Amino acid sequence: MIIGVIIAVAVIGLAILLYTGRGRTRGGGGQGLKRRFGPEYARAVADHDGDTKAAEQELGKRVKEHGSLTQQALTPAARERYRTRWAAIQEQFVDSPQQAVTEADTLLAHLARDRGFPDGERYEDQIAALSVHHAHHVQGYRSMHTAAHGPSGTEDMREAMVESRSLFEALVTGQPATPPRPFAPGGQGKAPWPLTRHHAKGSST
Repeated sequence: MIIGVIIAVAVIGLAILLYTGRGRTRGGGGQGLKRRFGPEYARAVADHDGDTKAAEQELGKRVKEHGSLTQQALTPAARERYRTRWAAIQEQFVDSPQQAVTEADTLLAHLARDRGFPDGERYEDQIAALSVHHAHHVQGYRSMHTAAHGPSGTEDMREAMVESRSLFEALVTGQPATPPRPFAPGGQGKAPWPLTRHHAKGSST
């Protein structure tokens, strides 16, 4: 009788350990996913019409598929090339906003690939992997990709350039970047790059 109880307790304990281990593998459960993904968690819930269970399943799948990804370091020369190209694209925005945004989108895709993320040709996989390791910055890349592949106003494109800068910096330096400050109406907020809404040709103001 006593032996049977001991065996039953051991089986239950093992089941609990296995369940807990699975939860950790998926990202630590709801609270763990919230901490890990931050704004991406809220976005996933919104994409699933408020269904937190479905959102957590999706985020857990991302962690399972991409959590073990090892980011590759850039050489100093590669970092300098990317910085030089990004600066040139920012200057190009003055005369050709759409072309600049398109080239910036391509540059981010190549940079992510060189850091060890899936190739930009597999955009959804690349975004999913980036969201696991750069959850606080990946939305800027989405905005850039949307602006590059669809009709967008000059202000939308400018904001996409500003928003995506934090991911660019995080990937180039290998260090967390500070999210850009919100742009204040009327151009009073300082953007983290030289261009403002008044610089791009074709702007309505």
